[in-house]
Amino acid sequence: MKKILLIAAALIIAIDQWTKIYIKSNFEMYEMRPVIDGFFSITYILNPGAAFGMLAELNESYRQLFFVIITAVAILAVIYLMIKEQDMKMRLVSYTLILSGAIGNFIDRVYMGKVVDFLHFYYQQYQWPAFNVADMSISVGISLLFLDYIILKKRND
Repeated sequence: MKKILLIAAALIIAIDQWTKIYIKSNFEMYEMRPVIDGFFSITYILNPGAAFGMLAELNESYRQLFFVIITAVAILAVIYLMIKEQDMKMRLVSYTLILSGAIGNFIDRVYMGKVVDFLHFYYQQYQWPAFNVADMSISVGISLLFLDYIILKKRND
């Protein structure tokens, strides 16, 4: 199981970084290329903040230091949980997804101070903030953790 999770983590990080490199190399900033007209596009955005651009208004030096420290602490916390809860398979999968996504975005923050986002969903005037492969990995990992918690709670009731 550990080898599979390690390979999965490496693949997620590699896909995340490859897609970001591709976007930076082949798109102009804010360039939008529709994939499904009126619903989904690839749009190159550099996000200085957290999810949904939160904290983007902070002073750049403080913001970068804050995100690098918080992400490093989160990565260490997830590794600790993986070691502590190594017999809980669903949680290990969840932690692997969260860790992979955190590392993918951490790489961007260390090298650029911002995160490359490019997956952009919208409908008429409604828009979902752009995101990337690392964000998807984190979101799926957190969702699986909640699902695991619900399943475990039902078993214990």
